[in-house]
Amino acid sequence: MYAPATAQAAPGIALEGISLDFEGRPLFADLSLTLGGGRTTCILGPSGCGKSTLLKLMAGAPNLDFSGQVRFGSGGTGSTQVAWMSQNDLLLPWLTLRDNVLLGARLRGELSPEKRARALELIHEAGLAGYEDKLPEALSGGMRQRGALLRTLMEERPVILMDEPFSALDALTRVRLQNLSARLTKGATVVLVTHDPMEALRLGHDIIVLGGTPVRVLETIEPAGPPPREAGSSEVTGLYAGLLRRLMNGEAA
Repeated sequence: MYAPATAQAAPGIALEGISLDFEGRPLFADLSLTLGGGRTTCILGPSGCGKSTLLKLMAGAPNLDFSGQVRFGSGGTGSTQVAWMSQNDLLLPWLTLRDNVLLGARLRGELSPEKRARALELIHEAGLAGYEDKLPEALSGGMRQRGALLRTLMEERPVILMDEPFSALDALTRVRLQNLSARLTKGATVVLVTHDPMEALRLGHDIIVLGGTPVRVLETIEPAGPPPREAGSSEVTGLYAGLLRRLMNGEAA
């Protein structure tokens, strides 16, 4: 869906010297990361290692007290460039599924027949045909999660931040939505937080493994081939075994 003239149109993201305390203890201490523009970076690590906090920093959340700098491209903030999907679906309960997917366009006064048609197309591709005019209360948790993902993809922003976007989905729907997301975000700078090594290996151009106290980068992986990768490929299964073993042994805790 995001189709810049060149991959360079989607900015890279640099986090420089980030320090932040949580409940009186250092979560990050002089942490620096560089995320490539026009690529999908998956951030992998155990619960509590600050993955969601990093996304909030990139999104410019106003309630975080930290030192350091977050830069997009050659400089500046990403407030006008970022589409954000949180762990909660945050669908507005008084709007139908279709209207929730179109919320950003409505708020900006950009509704058009083309956008309405595109939203309907995405709803069908996500397996939600027949639910377009249902309110969120009539949808399952997985359906609401799909609606939130479609709303994020409809924003067509050069930077897309996603926090566990597929966590509420069954296995088959998860693979379908992962493939759809990879296709529609091609060319954008995507940062995807996940607990799932297989999801990271399928979707990431780059994978950053976090862990330790304070949190640090334990490993950076660049799997071969473009995403989405086949889960059963020798490259993916080989890397998966190593990642899973590292997490299970507590090396990323």
